[in-house]
Amino acid sequence: MMREQIVVATKAALKEGDKRRLLTLRLISAAIRDRDIASRFNNKGESTGKELAEPAEILQLLQKMVRQRHEAITTYREAGHNALAEQEAFEISIIQEFLPVEMSEDEIRRAVADAIKSESGTSLKDMGRILTSLKKKYSGKMDFLKAGAFIRQILSE
Repeated sequence: MMREQIVVATKAALKEGDKRRLLTLRLISAAIRDRDIASRFNNKGESTGKELAEPAEILQLLQKMVRQRHEAITTYREAGHNALAEQEAFEISIIQEFLPVEMSEDEIRRAVADAIKSESGTSLKDMGRILTSLKKKYSGKMDFLKAGAFIRQILSE
């Protein structure tokens, strides 16, 4: 479904002559093609039998692209390159069109607290089990870097 949305958006940008949007959409498509190729083989170079990356892999890829652009914005602003920072922000807005709405920090905190209770988490040793539980329930909707920080904060109190 996500692939089809990207193709439709690319065709629309091409018809409208929106070069900035088209460039970003082509960048997304290229990243997905690279992931498709990478998913065909395992670390040893053996075939996995898969032709296309799973939707969850594409979701992770898009989230990674957003994170990379946030980092680039920070770097560009520190260096005084505001035009480049604005381009990265524009790309983020395009990429986010294809992502599900992420949970707010308050929602993440509540979900983390619930997961800690349900997994009987008492120390940082339980962090992996708690994160696994959250990933099963909130994959694609939660920023797990923030969730990990909240878990550390709660369990170290």
